[in-house]
Amino acid sequence: MLPGEKKSIFRKRKIRMKRLHIVWMAMALLALVLVGWNTGFAADQLSVIKERGTMIVGTSADYPPYESVDKSGKFVGFDMDLVREIGKRMGVKVEIKDLGFDSLIASLQNNKVDLVAAAMQGTPERDKTVDFTIPYNFVKDAFVTSVKADVKMNSPKDAAGKKIGVQTGTIQENWIRDNLIKPGLTPEDYLFQYERVDNAGLDLAAGRIDLLLIQSKPAKDLTNKMKDLKIALVTTETVKAGQCLALPEGDTQFKAELDRVIEELKKEGWIEKKKEEFGID
Repeated sequence: MLPGEKKSIFRKRKIRMKRLHIVWMAMALLALVLVGWNTGFAADQLSVIKERGTMIVGTSADYPPYESVDKSGKFVGFDMDLVREIGKRMGVKVEIKDLGFDSLIASLQNNKVDLVAAAMQGTPERDKTVDFTIPYNFVKDAFVTSVKADVKMNSPKDAAGKKIGVQTGTIQENWIRDNLIKPGLTPEDYLFQYERVDNAGLDLAAGRIDLLLIQSKPAKDLTNKMKDLKIALVTTETVKAGQCLALPEGDTQFKAELDRVIEELKKEGWIEKKKEEFGID
């Protein structure tokens, strides 16, 4: 091979290697961009919210006294007052969106909302997909039944074999599945899922289900509203965690700010005062 040919081959190899290096660098940059796109919503959402001037909060407004809509169309309740106060102390406005409870976490993951406030318990299972603030409240659950029904309960396991209603995607639904359906104490088709609690109350009053398992304060409000319903049992055995606000996974700055404000509200007595105002135990 002539010297000139060797130089030509070497030059071509050098150009080819340079092109490959450029391609590799471009692919690496693209990977970083994609990672940033996938997690960017959670990476620094606090800055996004403050620049926007509005915090978008998802809720399921069928759960008084935590969240509901009054006659004028305003979102009211403990959680609604809480997020508005948090927004005030963060220096931003609060926009609330009413969604189905079972779609709230997905809405958070899909960047449709910045925060979820829906009397949600921050369980380890949910914590795999979103993050939670420190708890702002700890709750009890209640089994609700019809005043006409012959239902007597001393423990949650006494619900075995009964037709039970739950709100879709809740801790209460998981408890029924894990403790009554999986052990074979209750048939799968005896579990009735509802997007909204008021619809479950109507079925309970009509005798289409025997029991409804929800948190105790919404249960009291439901029985006060529907006089043909009563509480069969109040319990902590079905409760897994405290109520928290849900936020995008991995957003440490946003979580730190929310935790700071919640802790501040606890120390000032704001949380306890609001619980008294709404009759929350």
